[in-house]
Amino acid sequence: MRRTKETTNMSAGPRVVVTGIGLVTPLGVGRAATWSRLLRSESGLMCTKQFEDYELMGWNKIPSKVVGKVPNKSFSKTLTGLWDESDHFDRSDLKKYSLFSQYALVAAREALRDADLDPRTNPEAVGTAIGSGIVAVEDVYQASVDFNNKGYKKISPFFVPRILSNMPAGNVSIECGTKGPLHAVSTACATGNNAIGDAFNFIKMGYAKAMVAGGTEAAIHPVPLGGFARAKSVVTGHEDDPSKASRPFDGDRNGFVLGEGSGVLILEDLDSALARGVKPENIYGEILSYGLTGDSWHITAPREDGDGAYRAMSMALARSGLTPNDIDYVNAHATSTLIGDRAENNAMCSLFQRESRAEPLTVSSTKGAIGHLLGAAGAVEAAFTALAIKNQIAPPTLNLENPGKHIEDDETKFTSMDYVPNKAKEMKIEYALNNSFGFGGINSSVCFKRFQI
Repeated sequence: MRRTKETTNMSAGPRVVVTGIGLVTPLGVGRAATWSRLLRSESGLMCTKQFEDYELMGWNKIPSKVVGKVPNKSFSKTLTGLWDESDHFDRSDLKKYSLFSQYALVAAREALRDADLDPRTNPEAVGTAIGSGIVAVEDVYQASVDFNNKGYKKISPFFVPRILSNMPAGNVSIECGTKGPLHAVSTACATGNNAIGDAFNFIKMGYAKAMVAGGTEAAIHPVPLGGFARAKSVVTGHEDDPSKASRPFDGDRNGFVLGEGSGVLILEDLDSALARGVKPENIYGEILSYGLTGDSWHITAPREDGDGAYRAMSMALARSGLTPNDIDYVNAHATSTLIGDRAENNAMCSLFQRESRAEPLTVSSTKGAIGHLLGAAGAVEAAFTALAIKNQIAPPTLNLENPGKHIEDDETKFTSMDYVPNKAKEMKIEYALNNSFGFGGINSSVCFKRFQI
């Protein structure tokens, strides 16, 4: 039996655990709806042709036509966990909150309920760290239209506070009563993971006893989708079957699917959590460490050898006192892009060498089911990693039929790991990594451990 690792000096300070999770994703509103559909290998992707404004807003002119939108009652009559803003906000709230703030607030409320934590009982001990990769694009677009057509007086007085990237964090802090560290991260597609890593460090360094941490995004709009399409980053095709569009690690992958939503985790100092009555069996897992590096390479593309990802994962391992062989599961960033998936795979092959392991490393990308949620991706996937450890099951990589079969892939590097193709896998998970990378060359990796007293 593998021994449990001792905490290193680098990780000195209080133990940090996950006590609550809240989710708003293309698979549904709420942790239960999202997680159950993910384990059933269901897809949350849809075609933009279903939008009522498909031609009016110019969706029809964009070659990428598959997105991961939070499901609402206009798109489905049968699913549970459907989005309806009136279920969560009154009309006065909707004047203040743009969609990315709404998603963050709903996820934060669920996470706090799940943790049975009321920040107002000790507000200065609880902080908030929630970020977004892109500002409220729809608000910016509409304000520009109104200004050009009718002048500045048609711009809402709420316009600026609705669009600022720190407002999801600010709105959560105001509503929930947190008076500890207030932090907003914006590191492109690594935002959610960075927010959780930073929140972990705030607790480790004694700035807070608990943190409301995560990411949020609401960028499904023709302007960002068109921009990603011009950059050849997003998927084309699959209009007849959107569920097949996101294909991490597969030979037929040709771009990511733009998604939206929010993920929020409650992180707590273990002693503080136990003292307020949290039961050990309700703890999702423990966070051991956080690795963060830069590529210094290219504005959008990673190095093909995955050097930055390799160093981020290595840093997370070193700071937790683990070796590569200790890791049982990796929730990969893998977005279904040609070079991105290849670079991350190269990094994992270099770090988790097959010949040194008794069993292949288990790796999956949940973006096959939900697409790429940009600034929310890392937080949602951190929640999936914590749920995987808690339930001892690895979620699947959807649409993985021919790993490494793209003409530019080194196929031998796609045969040394178990990518959990298309069906969830029950397994022992003691230690896991959650990877998130972003434009500008940012790489982050958060290390989780199965909780034991």
